[in-house]
Amino acid sequence: MKERDMIEEIKNVSFNGLSINEISEDQLSLHVRNAGVVGAGGAGFPTHVKLSAKAEIVIVNAAECEPLLKTDQQLAARYPEQVVKGLSIAMKATGAQQGIIALKAKYHEAIAALEPLLSANMQLSIMPDIYPAGDEVITIWLTTGRRVPPGGIPLNIGVVVNNVQTLINVAYAVEGKPVTTRTLTLTGAVKKPITVTVPIGTSLRDVLELAGGVDKELTYINGGPMMGTLIPDLSAPVTKTTGGLIGLPKDHPLIKRKTMSVEAVLRIAKTVCEQCNFCTELCPRHMIGHELSPHKLIRAVNYKSIGDPLLITSALTCSECGVCEAYACPVGISPLRVNVALKAELRAQGIKYQGELGKEDPMAKHRLIPSSRLMDRLRLRPWYKEAPLSLEVYEPDEVNLKLQQHIGAPAVPVVKVGDVVRSGQLIGEIPAGALGAKVHASIDGTVTQITPQAITIRKGGATK
Repeated sequence: MKERDMIEEIKNVSFNGLSINEISEDQLSLHVRNAGVVGAGGAGFPTHVKLSAKAEIVIVNAAECEPLLKTDQQLAARYPEQVVKGLSIAMKATGAQQGIIALKAKYHEAIAALEPLLSANMQLSIMPDIYPAGDEVITIWLTTGRRVPPGGIPLNIGVVVNNVQTLINVAYAVEGKPVTTRTLTLTGAVKKPITVTVPIGTSLRDVLELAGGVDKELTYINGGPMMGTLIPDLSAPVTKTTGGLIGLPKDHPLIKRKTMSVEAVLRIAKTVCEQCNFCTELCPRHMIGHELSPHKLIRAVNYKSIGDPLLITSALTCSECGVCEAYACPVGISPLRVNVALKAELRAQGIKYQGELGKEDPMAKHRLIPSSRLMDRLRLRPWYKEAPLSLEVYEPDEVNLKLQQHIGAPAVPVVKVGDVVRSGQLIGEIPAGALGAKVHASIDGTVTQITPQAITIRKGGATK
């Protein structure tokens, strides 16, 4: 297909015979709602709500923030038409006049695949290979120069951000296909690094079999090495937001840091913090003008000094990127964990941050961290390997579909035990008047269990 013809096909993507331009913004948002699309690169904010808002710019976050993970860059290279279709739909739904696909210069295959498909009001924004490019606030700043205010959201400055997999799901939603699978990278010290697509609800243990099996000498992280969380139970299911699985030796410094208790973190902070300011100088939020100053928060906690109440509440603006603990601190303190503890206490008391956006650090762009240097600091270089995208979709015998895979209220079951369901069939509805997302069966089979948390479906009994 010629490039010009391909662009025209994307512009004329249809739903029930209608092109995007013939479908109203409300209808587009409704299709996305019915498909159960949520943010695949973050906490799972329901995408139909984002697309119901009005914005000036839609950004596709294809930067893949974390070291080792490769999902978005590979999906963009393999399915560029769907990415651009999803961007077109998001722009139409929000009324945006500009679309930006933000990705790193080293993603040569994705750039080559996407560039010929862009329409006049779309552009690629090529970013350096730094961390945390991929954090939505930093991505917006690097690509547009706009700064999200502390405690604010991208819509406050006229921007909507979605990642690659989210917009691929948006493109399929307009074709009537709900979200039933998740693509994720299996990497680290696993036997066979690979990027796979599996039905949502597949157990993490089953997924790891695709990478050579579970190794008892490894500890596994859900997500990236910086912001990911330890997996206590490999029987847990894949959700719409599962970012990736990284296996590392149990004695790896990253694992030791993530298993350290809050009490130990506070004890170390009080003992060895020398107020060098490195954590603040390298904090991405601080660099773009947020008041967040990790070294001051450590001081306030160490000496039980309330000080400026605005300073304490600035912990609420922490993105938990991990730069302060994993890269900046020369003595092994974790300002991140202190911030997380402060955030939990402040939220429990219903306290919100009321500060304003300050001046941008004139050295900000020179203080962002090269990904290669970060990998060396994290001691991840031995596991920086290719994880090729498999085009096969794994078929498990059973899935356990969580009713809450998103921000908001859990879905309400609309099936009962013993029901025979087909892949793509609605099994969980959004509660009336609540923020939420629909849940669909990810395999053909029979509903074997329903709890307040999840619906289990086992293969067998499905009609053709």
